[in-house]
Amino acid sequence: MSSQQDRPDWDEYFMEIAKVVAARSNCSRRHVAAVIVKDKRIISTGYNGTPRGIKNCNEGGCPRCNSDAPSGTALEECLCSHGEENAIVQAAYHGISIKGATLYTTFSPCLLCAKMIINGGIAEVVFNEHYSIDGTARRILQEAGVILRALPGKEDKPQ
Repeated sequence: MSSQQDRPDWDEYFMEIAKVVAARSNCSRRHVAAVIVKDKRIISTGYNGTPRGIKNCNEGGCPRCNSDAPSGTALEECLCSHGEENAIVQAAYHGISIKGATLYTTFSPCLLCAKMIINGGIAEVVFNEHYSIDGTARRILQEAGVILRALPGKEDKPQ
């Protein structure tokens, strides 16, 4: 029987679920996922990978992910949707409002995902690890009033 001290707080709970969702990713480079939460209930999840009906990344579906392009380069060739993007799109696909929700993501969002987060009305983003090319994303999230914070206990790198 576990003690009350072993019980994860809400941030830890939802981030651990995001990490499990990331295990579904078919990307051959990085496994990323997001969980959208409203009123302490999961309303949508998403992980990175190729779009529905496209050959999976790990089966050769994405030319960039199957190349030796360095991290952060040749992004225009990547066919994969991001975890945050898929969580937002899945909510829309199923007619679920994400306005005012919190998004838990295994990596801080990129610029594309930040724009979707802002326009989707998400109020807060909690991330587990810092993504190396997120400087502009951080700036616009802040400007738009979206709370962005590292999971407690994780060191957040400066902007």
